[in-house]
Amino acid sequence: MKTKKQIPVFKNEDQERQFWDKHDLTEFLDQLKPANIDFSQLKPSTKPITVRLPESLLHNLKKIAHKNDVPYQSLLKIYLSDRIKQELKSV
Repeated sequence: MKTKKQIPVFKNEDQERQFWDKHDLTEFLDQLKPANIDFSQLKPSTKPITVRLPESLLHNLKKIAHKNDVPYQSLLKIYLSDRIKQELKSV
């Protein structure tokens, strides 16, 4: 019978890094337990940009956003996201 390898207790991250550089995680799968992690509060990082729009387009966007009780910038992000997904499907 094959002896199960034990994951050692590491003194610091450097020691752990050196260990995993020389070992394969699959050798220790039987010792690992799934972690319950909640990512629901995580927000993707954003980057501010400047977009020049015709006034009429901005006016109509704000009107639609107001009608749907959504900030116009959020609505713009939704529209962009939907269109990008659509375009990527056809690539």
